[in-house]
Amino acid sequence: MDIKANRVKHKLDNGLIATVLLAELTADLIETFGQLGFDGMWIEAEHGSIDFQQVRNMTRACDLWGIASVARVHANIPGLIYRTLDQGVQNILVPHINTAKEAAEVVDAAKFPPLGHRGNYTSRQGYGVEDYVLKANDEVIVGILIEDIISINNLEDILAVDGLDLCFVATGDLSNSMGYPGRPEHPEVIKVRNDAIEKIAKSDKIAGTVTTERDVDEMIQMGARLVTTGYQPWVEEGAARYLKKIKHLI
Repeated sequence: MDIKANRVKHKLDNGLIATVLLAELTADLIETFGQLGFDGMWIEAEHGSIDFQQVRNMTRACDLWGIASVARVHANIPGLIYRTLDQGVQNILVPHINTAKEAAEVVDAAKFPPLGHRGNYTSRQGYGVEDYVLKANDEVIVGILIEDIISINNLEDILAVDGLDLCFVATGDLSNSMGYPGRPEHPEVIKVRNDAIEKIAKSDKIAGTVTTERDVDEMIQMGARLVTTGYQPWVEEGAARYLKKIKHLI
């Protein structure tokens, strides 16, 4: 048996755009939404309530559709990073990485030797795969979140870190760190986000960010290649239209 291909990574490696559905998903929702056509599903392990067993089942649900799992963990802890990968996750994101040293620590935890020091264990992606440890590094995207003004100021050094694949720019915490708490749409925050995406896109790293139907084309033109979006706005808009029709008939 060969190792399962990381759909998100292969699309990005071929110069294409990779799409990820971002939400507090469950294995059942991933199984349902797998038919929608996204390349990957977001596993929210920073703010969500999921445990390692749920992560394992969520990656199984991704595998059913041949789509990639993208997990955001809650801290830059080696055991947390590689234990999450051991559950079958193919793409790892670590929040609040603010220096090149911290970024290098993420790479070290996520990659098997000789590229890092990931704990020697067969992930559920490795069952039946001969020499899994020798192949796994090529099927994992190692990413960090650029979401503090400190990381923006250190971005040039961070982009020089070997083995780092993806820098995902997020405006929520960025707005807080810039003195605009709860205002991710503030013009100054948007300018910093846009400048960061353009700088990442000009490096050898992948730029990622959150998008909506309204701005996804702009973000891609700016250089973002991994784009995420939530389904909540679609549910809200569809529900409003549906209930409006019913109200019209009463």
